[in-house]
Amino acid sequence: MRTASRSPFRTGALLAATAALTLGLAACGTDSDPDTGGDGGSGDGGTEQTPSGPLSVAASPTPHAAILTFVRDNLAEEAGLELEVREFADYVLPNTAVDSGEIDANYFQHRPYLDDFNENQGTDIVPVVNVHLEPLGLYSNSLQSADDLAEGDTVAIPNDATNAGRALHLLADNGVIELAEDAGAEATVADITDDGGLSFQELEAATLPRALEDFDAAVINGNYAIEADLAPADDALLLEAAEGNPYANFLAVKAGNEDDPRVRTLAELLNSDEVEQFIEETYAGSVVPAFGAPAS
Repeated sequence: MRTASRSPFRTGALLAATAALTLGLAACGTDSDPDTGGDGGSGDGGTEQTPSGPLSVAASPTPHAAILTFVRDNLAEEAGLELEVREFADYVLPNTAVDSGEIDANYFQHRPYLDDFNENQGTDIVPVVNVHLEPLGLYSNSLQSADDLAEGDTVAIPNDATNAGRALHLLADNGVIELAEDAGAEATVADITDDGGLSFQELEAATLPRALEDFDAAVINGNYAIEADLAPADDALLLEAAEGNPYANFLAVKAGNEDDPRVRTLAELLNSDEVEQFIEETYAGSVVPAFGAPAS
């Protein structure tokens, strides 16, 4: 993997901002877990503890863990942050590990997926800051264009609710299928009003690149496409537009941990000029910076 050249980082300003935030939190009296140690564990007038030590972050290998590794190796030390990057190959464990407290934060998902996960799993995970967008794409080993899809062909799509709907809207927006007018973000195959003679197979998102040879085409999430040596900007028959896209991936934590100074420092680093440069130079349009606060 190519690495971006390192540009000077405004360490002084970041450290000052982080220090100010830490002092502000201490003055307001942040909550702490009694099991984290310190004299204030009993809650009987002791001193409450500010979170310290390494910040562990669960991430999909590509591009999330690669971006975090760039931050860890190039920016974190100067910002006073010790960062642990833990890779996960699925879309469930990163959230359950954060909810249980096993891991401090995660970076792998978009808002529609998180909202669906929280509702169905009873978790309380919240976004902190947007980082990037991975455009969803339609790929094929045998077709040269989406126009080559013909009656009787089979298209594989992700089987989780949000990404399945996202895949179907990609196809509908490009005239491959038609969806019911009231089909929302979590559209299903039942919402297809004109399938163009195509059939659809729903599979776990992570398996789609390996299964591509078994289907005429497949709609694949950007991170899994990149891991399979597909270049979304070049290889996709259809690709989501970045502008106005609600599927930006973000740093997320369990509710109540948003103001952990380590989390705020990482959020600022992930939205830095250095990370923007790394994303643009490394992924050449297959991953797009999408900095800023997530939509509420």
